[in-house]
Amino acid sequence: MAEPDLTLTASLRPAALDARRGVVRLHPEVLTALALRPGDPVRLTGRRVTAGIAAAADPGTSSLLLHADDLLLGNLGLRAGGQVTVSPLPCTPATRVTLTGPVAVTAAVPPEMLRLALLGKVVTAGDDVSLLPQDVLPDAAVRGLVEAARRSLASSVGYAWTSTLLDVVAAEPAGGALVTMDTVVGWEHGAETHGSGPRNGATARPTPGSPSPTGTAAAGGRLPAGGLLGPEDAPDVDELPGLRAQAEELTELLDLGFHHREVLGRLATTVSLGVLVEGPAGSGKSSLVRAVAARVGASIRPLWAPELAALATDAAARRLREAAAAVRADGPAVLLVTDVEALAPADDPGPLATVFRQLVDEVLRAGAAVVCTTGRPEAVDAALRGPDLLALRITVGLPDPALRREQLTVLTRQVPLAGDVRLDEVAARTPGFVAADLAALVREAGVRAALRQKTAETPTVAMADFTAAREVVRATTMAASTLELASVTLDDVGGLHEVKQTLTESVLWPLTYPDTFARLGVTPPRGVLLYGPPGCGKTYLVTALAGAGRANVLSVKGAELLSKWVGESERAVRELFRRAREAAPTLVFLDEVDALAPVRGQATDGGTTDRVVAALLTELDGVEALRNVVVVGATNRPELVDPALLRPGRLERPVYVPPPDGPARAEILRAAARHVPLAPDVDLDALGAELDGFSAADCTALVREAALAAMRESLTASTVTATHVEAARARVRPSLDPAQLARLRSYADRHR
Repeated sequence: MAEPDLTLTASLRPAALDARRGVVRLHPEVLTALALRPGDPVRLTGRRVTAGIAAAADPGTSSLLLHADDLLLGNLGLRAGGQVTVSPLPCTPATRVTLTGPVAVTAAVPPEMLRLALLGKVVTAGDDVSLLPQDVLPDAAVRGLVEAARRSLASSVGYAWTSTLLDVVAAEPAGGALVTMDTVVGWEHGAETHGSGPRNGATARPTPGSPSPTGTAAAGGRLPAGGLLGPEDAPDVDELPGLRAQAEELTELLDLGFHHREVLGRLATTVSLGVLVEGPAGSGKSSLVRAVAARVGASIRPLWAPELAALATDAAARRLREAAAAVRADGPAVLLVTDVEALAPADDPGPLATVFRQLVDEVLRAGAAVVCTTGRPEAVDAALRGPDLLALRITVGLPDPALRREQLTVLTRQVPLAGDVRLDEVAARTPGFVAADLAALVREAGVRAALRQKTAETPTVAMADFTAAREVVRATTMAASTLELASVTLDDVGGLHEVKQTLTESVLWPLTYPDTFARLGVTPPRGVLLYGPPGCGKTYLVTALAGAGRANVLSVKGAELLSKWVGESERAVRELFRRAREAAPTLVFLDEVDALAPVRGQATDGGTTDRVVAALLTELDGVEALRNVVVVGATNRPELVDPALLRPGRLERPVYVPPPDGPARAEILRAAARHVPLAPDVDLDALGAELDGFSAADCTALVREAALAAMRESLTASTVTATHVEAARARVRPSLDPAQLARLRSYADRHR
């Protein structure tokens, strides 16, 4: 029986959420006539045959129109007003999809992220598709992964990712097929996904004889300095999720240099096999090099630079010469130097750095490869990064939630997980974690599970074990300036409804929905200045933002970046924002920003703060784009902050955090007393109305003091009564200064 079809007139009028997502909107009567439901795939025939996802149009529109965007009309080979034949299309899952696109995109977007961007779309060979993901997905776990991929795309490709188009080279089966988590998606002549992607609560189980991913291979641990390592000692690239794009780039270079030099000779050119791999500690840089060397059939001679730097100069030089000689004599071989900044520092290179540069040059001229790794590229001697030495730079960034989910799947391949384990939730709650941190988290969760189930025959690791392990294992890459993510959101903040709405729009929306800003053609706010009296919850608001946004958070006190040494303060600012870019989406919190960026020209510190303000302004709206990074400053004295920092494109949204009123104080008291057993005679609403001049911190202190009063009365007390609250009021005094409040209100009125 032939499928029903209707011929309609194409109309270029898509809904904003449909744009470039392969959605066509049809009148409800058309859907009924074709026996379609919203979300069903449809075959579309114009000058070309393509496919899309049907959605319901407004009942008030004409039933003779098919509403589509410019991308879908382009796939049909039509303009607005052309005739399109619509018919149902069987919902056939795609088995394999191959794409091609701009080099900058194919190099930056791994296949796993590409699959998430195409998830839920119907693709046909020869079509153009965008990276914009579908906004309506049935599986909650998959929705979370798609949101993570959305943020990663904005970070790795930039805001242009919303307008980037890719070509579908091949799609199996032909004629239009639906991309699912089981579809193998890949780049033409490049990497592709392997098997099905991560699912809610699903975990890949080990196969007999499969290697453990929890060792150095998965965690990216330091290689020992020793003899040559053969390919049999290396991990497989598939065990290093998130590093496949870097692996392809390094593989192409080493394969060309080791096995195809005759082609270079015919082209009268040469290739230098010097590479600098940059990335945070524990991100898998050394494992990446070992995996690629095994793929191209090369052996590795590992050296750990800090160990050599600790030796006497002549002994270190001898070790270097021995390693260089072994690499030159062993055919295809790689000299791997980890943490190279210890051997060739930027500040004071010294004679050993000179010897090292000479040996690197000799090894490269002999046709071998030199790969150096570092977590601090700015600390590496600039001479070592010259065009004849380490000419190629490969960057390994911090993993986003989707990649952390993949890494956790690999790390738990041999771990018996309980049914309540949600690896996507674990990944979301570990911002800033690299592979080594995740490996430590899995090990710690296993230890907690073993302590609980010492006598169990079939022990399993439960979600509670991961939660307990998260309290112990910290992210090494962000330990110096990370704001701990508390289990609070803006909903837990009492009162301040207007402030919370402003912060949601100015901070959470740019981090969560960057593609929406790009679709509307506007640049999201770059920063926010929180100001208000002390103790009224400015820092707590940022903590709640961190908990709600699931972003990496860098937190510094203003004075922490200042140094008496010339140039050090500016360097600290540059380092802060460099880390923020690498860890995007990132929330940078500058507490006491008036100490960091006072009004220029008035300080007596020799110009240090003036240079810091200049560095801040350059980082916020300089030539180098600050993508997916939002800066929040906090101060009690906004009039002391340099006005240039408050202009559009910088901390452009001043947000006044007022002292709490009676109802807000009651909400704060309830939040503070959430775990305090209050007697029935304690009326928090009446108490909040009486606490004039109390800040949020004062209200919290009052609850704490009332509990202490109950303990003073009896260490066996089980409730806190109104008598205890009255005793606490005699001890806790309001801290708000009326003169300061008047000054802040006046400032707020002038900057509305």
